[in-house]
Amino acid sequence: MVLPTSPLLQLPGIDRHRARIEDALVAAVTAEEALMAQMGGHLVHAGGKRQRPLFTVAAAATAAGTPEEADAAVTDDVILGGVSVELVQVGSLCHDDVIDEAPTRRGAESVNARWGNLKAILAGDFLLAKASEIAAGLGTEVAGLLAATIARLCEGEVHELRTAYDPARTETQYLAAIEGKTAALFATACRVGGIVGGLPRPDIDRLTAFGRHYGMAFQVVDDVLDVVADEATLGKPAGHDIAEGIYNLPVLRALQSGADDLLPYLGRPVDGADLETAREIVRASVGVQQSVDVARSYVDQAIEVLAPFGERPATTALAGAAAHLLVDLEAVRS
Repeated sequence: MVLPTSPLLQLPGIDRHRARIEDALVAAVTAEEALMAQMGGHLVHAGGKRQRPLFTVAAAATAAGTPEEADAAVTDDVILGGVSVELVQVGSLCHDDVIDEAPTRRGAESVNARWGNLKAILAGDFLLAKASEIAAGLGTEVAGLLAATIARLCEGEVHELRTAYDPARTETQYLAAIEGKTAALFATACRVGGIVGGLPRPDIDRLTAFGRHYGMAFQVVDDVLDVVADEATLGKPAGHDIAEGIYNLPVLRALQSGADDLLPYLGRPVDGADLETAREIVRASVGVQQSVDVARSYVDQAIEVLAPFGERPATTALAGAAAHLLVDLEAVRS
């Protein structure tokens, strides 16, 4: 999902902090074995929005009342905390691409397409190990948190795989999967920022809740876009979830609303005209609008949990980033 004008990019000193994140990422994926360094660094060098480390940066700065204080709050440890979270994200993408047999990622050839599944799994493991190594240097709480988050990502993936190609998938099962696969890492990104930034425990808990609500909204929006947007907008194949039997919220709500004409296209792999027909049925149902309403509810919860912080540079950026999810979605739908 492309968020080129996210309010996160208005954080004080953001250009410098992004450069620090990139430098630290490159340093983190070095290895004595040249091929491992090449594979591990492949997706890192392919770029990315770096949303999760930016959330870590913003979370660490939430106590700052002025732009200057917010800028100064972003210590080297904060950058490393964000990098550890991003390495988990990139490592999980290496594994996801093996599961999905994806040929591309971030506009580049996927690790599995270039080096094969076995090496892609090893590259993902390498990145997760590097993330854990960095987290260990930030203290036992951060190390434990990151390890627990990796476990949550795996659980979320299993939740999803268990219901693949199952039109009877429940909304509860869907929400459990996206909480593990997506929301958990956003929550951790914010929590790491709060911990490393030395914030009071109630503030750390609020930031964690914000990250979870944001992550849930982010994934629901992404799932709506999978139905309503085209490949050029998404930067990846449109309708991928339906094609792969991952029936997301718009599909589930369409079925709940009585779109029985969708059923012949579910329960099996689909592509081409069948895939487009399935997407058209979902788009014509109430499932899309109801899913947008669910995403809006999560956005509202994310913004509400930040209210005790008041109007500060970092919290304004975080709240704006949550609201911006819906702005981008409406831009695509209009």
